[in-house]
Amino acid sequence: MKKLTIYSICILFSGFIFAQKEEPVVEKDTTRLTEVIVIGKRRLSNHRQEKTLSSIDDYLEKSNKVAMIKRGNYAWEPTINNMNSERLNITIDGMQIFGACTDKMDPITSYVDVSNLEKVSVGSGQNGTENGHCVGGGIDLQLPSSKFYQSGFKTNFDLGYETNGNYRVGGLDVEYSGNTFYINTDGIFRKSDNYDAGGNDEVLYSQFQKYNISMQTGFKLSEKHAIDANIIYDKATDVGYPALPMDVSLAEALITSVTHNYVSDSTFINTLETKLYFNTITHIMDDSNRPDVPIRMDMPGWSDTYGFYSKATSTIKRHNLLFNVNGYYNRSLAEMTMYPNDSSQPAMFMYTWPDIRTFYTGIFAKDIFVLSENEQLSGSLRLGYHNNRIAEDVGLESLQIFYPDIEDSKSRFLTSISSNYNYKTTNYDVSFGLGYGERAPSVSEGYGFFLFNSFDNYDYIGNPTLDNEKAIEVNAGANYHKGKFHIGVEASYFYIMDYIIGEIDETLTSMTIGANGVRIYEALPNASIFDVYLNSSYELSNSFSINGTIGYNYGQGSNDENLPLIRPFTFLAEVNYKAKRFNAAIQLEGNGNQSSYSSYYGEDETPSYGVLNLNFGNVYHAKDTKFFLKYGVENILDTNYSTFADWNNIPRQGRNFYMNLSLIL
Repeated sequence: MKKLTIYSICILFSGFIFAQKEEPVVEKDTTRLTEVIVIGKRRLSNHRQEKTLSSIDDYLEKSNKVAMIKRGNYAWEPTINNMNSERLNITIDGMQIFGACTDKMDPITSYVDVSNLEKVSVGSGQNGTENGHCVGGGIDLQLPSSKFYQSGFKTNFDLGYETNGNYRVGGLDVEYSGNTFYINTDGIFRKSDNYDAGGNDEVLYSQFQKYNISMQTGFKLSEKHAIDANIIYDKATDVGYPALPMDVSLAEALITSVTHNYVSDSTFINTLETKLYFNTITHIMDDSNRPDVPIRMDMPGWSDTYGFYSKATSTIKRHNLLFNVNGYYNRSLAEMTMYPNDSSQPAMFMYTWPDIRTFYTGIFAKDIFVLSENEQLSGSLRLGYHNNRIAEDVGLESLQIFYPDIEDSKSRFLTSISSNYNYKTTNYDVSFGLGYGERAPSVSEGYGFFLFNSFDNYDYIGNPTLDNEKAIEVNAGANYHKGKFHIGVEASYFYIMDYIIGEIDETLTSMTIGANGVRIYEALPNASIFDVYLNSSYELSNSFSINGTIGYNYGQGSNDENLPLIRPFTFLAEVNYKAKRFNAAIQLEGNGNQSSYSSYYGEDETPSYGVLNLNFGNVYHAKDTKFFLKYGVENILDTNYSTFADWNNIPRQGRNFYMNLSLIL
């Protein structure tokens, strides 16, 4: 029956599966069911960039589809369509990179900064499979493209300060661009003390320090061929996680790549981009700064990834084609050493990730077929081969305690297929899409060994026998434009089969002192997730505009339990003013009461809240120098609140005054 379902979907969509040329950059376009968040730090008029020196987390959180799970003041975990990182495909410029922390304290987004990026592409559901398989969607953190601008030397300075947490930011960017050669180097430093929640309530262990350095260089070999090289070094130290029992003494990443670009308008292939890359991550958890813990632990982790991709675009009559062949090899290893308070007792050691080697290779094809001036039909297909191997014998033997018949290697075949129809006129547009996708269990879900989850207070054990998780999705959107008025709605529904989640095993005893018990990753027969958002805006005049968004989300498993971390009713209202060299905005954002919470999976009820923010921006010119100033106040009323996505209900920041200054020389 399972194979019949897959084949039926493939037959249904087979007439639509061509490949697609890259879509033009848009900031928000529900008809394409994708979103591009522009990172250009000095876009004064962009209302979604209140602070030019915001972290990547702040930028992502402005998207309807994206929510950020917060375990502290640093390194928030992105979710799309109420699905967390295991169900997403998160890449840096198309490169696969995997965190080295078993507690998700280092999502991929934490290893880059705004100084590295040009834009972020967010694809919902199977629209996010260009670089890999997923169920919930994909995020691609895109580096700047080649910069043969012939503009000579340019220098940018950035300074920022925020009162809450004594938060300091400084950045420097130096660039040279010629006709056949360019080089760009930049660095940024961020440091924060503990922040205060509303009412001047200090949140202990919320401090962090981070710096990020990157270099991009390129050579134009001819008018059609160019070579680019990128290197990013990111290092965070003394990172506190108030929602967790441990902090981080080091989170370090080295990300490198070499890319060949070919461009031609006279051959079958319009563009060809081929990249070779390598990245390595070291992540060290420790509890040395915590005054009272039952047992001291060191928990280091490592992740190394080697990979490639080759993307080609072509146009054949009314077909705009994109092909992507990619592959990677990853090594994930994590261990834990426990030191009893009685020094005469021996330390205890185990592998929490037993040196898992993952090999993947796949092919992606996409097409936008132009039916008429107003209509488009698009389709995509991704096929992949995925293999996990346990390289550490001790780790294999540990898992064989629970699964005696498992072998050290397991292979899977993964499929993703989708199709979208768009109709657009001057005043309105509509879209409708269908998709089917699969994903392999993550390293933790498949091979994790006694991983403590402080959210529900259970130890987790992986399950190498899990089947692929599969999802059928339906999405739709509509927009109406009339003069200065706009209103739009977008909705999506996911029916997920073999939904992977931890289930309590009463026969096992926890290893973590004080834990409630042990959960083993199992698969629910199915789960359903639904979301809908209504967006509207109106230009009162050339200077004033208003916009607002409301959203509703729902998630439930086949066991009749609510799914965890499902966003409640949300709202945003904003009034904007813009002039030639000045802009201002006042915003009210918040959530409704989270009444459909999941106590079975460790959640409790989160009260409703509303937060008021005010921001301003100025731009100045002085000869060859431009000054950009952003300033304002967040949480004006100093509200003390937590959201559904704040791990263990840690409160968010109270009142915060900030100022960002950027100079372009």
